[in-house]
Amino acid sequence: MQSYKIAMFAAVATVAMSGAALAQDDAKPVALSFNVGAASDYVFRGVSQTDENPQIFGGVDATLYGIGYAGAWVSNVDFNNGTDLEYDLYAGIKPTLGPVAFDFGVIYYGYTDQPSGPDEQYVEWKAAGSIPVGPGTIGAAVYYSDDFFGETGKATYYEVNGSVAIPETKFSVSGALGHQEIVGPSDYNTWNLGVGYALNDHIGLDLRYHDTDEHSFGDIYDSRVAVSVKATF
Repeated sequence: MQSYKIAMFAAVATVAMSGAALAQDDAKPVALSFNVGAASDYVFRGVSQTDENPQIFGGVDATLYGIGYAGAWVSNVDFNNGTDLEYDLYAGIKPTLGPVAFDFGVIYYGYTDQPSGPDEQYVEWKAAGSIPVGPGTIGAAVYYSDDFFGETGKATYYEVNGSVAIPETKFSVSGALGHQEIVGPSDYNTWNLGVGYALNDHIGLDLRYHDTDEHSFGDIYDSRVAVSVKATF
C-alpha cells in the first residue's frame, strides 16, 4: 500500500467533503460491520505472507456519518523468523466528487513475536479513486511509506484495478496491476485476476491468480492461485 501525495488532493478532498457532509446529515453516526474468513494462501501484492500456507483472518469496520471510516484487521503470517500475527489499524475518509469516489487514509501494519533487529511494523498513507463504467468500476491507488517493512526506507506502491459484475449471475470478475518501489534493488511488478461468487448477501468466494515479475526473489514471489471465503455481518 503506497504513496499518496496527499497535498496534491487536498483541495479536491475539501470540496468533496463539504458536499458529502451535507448529504450525510441523516446518516447513522456510527455503523459497525464485522468480517471473518479463510484462504489457501495470504497473498499481499503478489507475495505470500504465510510461506504458501493457509490463512485465517477477521476484522471490524466502523463507518462514521457515511463518509469517515476506521477499522482493525488481523491475520496469521509466517516469515520463517518467528513472526506469527499481523494486525492492521486504519482510518480515513471516502468523499465523492461527481461520479468519482475517493479514499484517503492511513494504515498501520503491526506484527507480533517478531525477532530482534529491524522493526517490521510500518505506516502507509493511501490515496485512491474509482469511477463506475457501465456494469463495472475502474480505479487507481497510490500508497506511500516513509519507512517500509523491516526499516527498508521509503516505499511507494502504484495500482490500477477494475471489477465487473456478470449480469444476471452471482459472479464477478476483478483484477489489478501494480508496481512496488522499495529503496534498493527490490522493485517489482505484480498482477492478479480472479472470479468472485456471492453465495448470499453475507458470504462470498474468490478464486484468484497472482504473479510477479521477480521469481528470483524467492518462492513466495512465484505465481500462485489462491481460493478464499469471506463472511461479513
